[in-house]
Amino acid sequence: MKLAVVRIRGDVRILTQVRDTLIMLGLKQKNHCAIIEDAPNVRGMLARAKSYITWGELDEKTLAALQKKGSKIVRLGPPRKGYGRKGIKLPFSLKGAYGDRKEKINDLLTRMM
Repeated sequence: MKLAVVRIRGDVRILTQVRDTLIMLGLKQKNHCAIIEDAPNVRGMLARAKSYITWGELDEKTLAALQKKGSKIVRLGPPRKGYGRKGIKLPFSLKGAYGDRKEKINDLLTRMM
């Protein structure tokens, strides 16, 4: 299973461990998207940087559209109509932006392309 991981916050006042984790995932700037395989060590990395990223399971249609744009790391634009109703500082479960979106990541990625 492939996961799409999107960085939603910048570098200001970020912990060194979190910054290193984001670089290992390939997310150097805001609005970058990485396509990665799901594994236990990747889930640990996602948990460490969860306040700065959002992720979910990719479907075939969105995966094909992302692969047209480039390699495993894709630069996207900001999403039309924003990340979430309450902004990037709350988890997705509370109508915010960060954290696990499951299959709803596909909607976000189509709004960012």
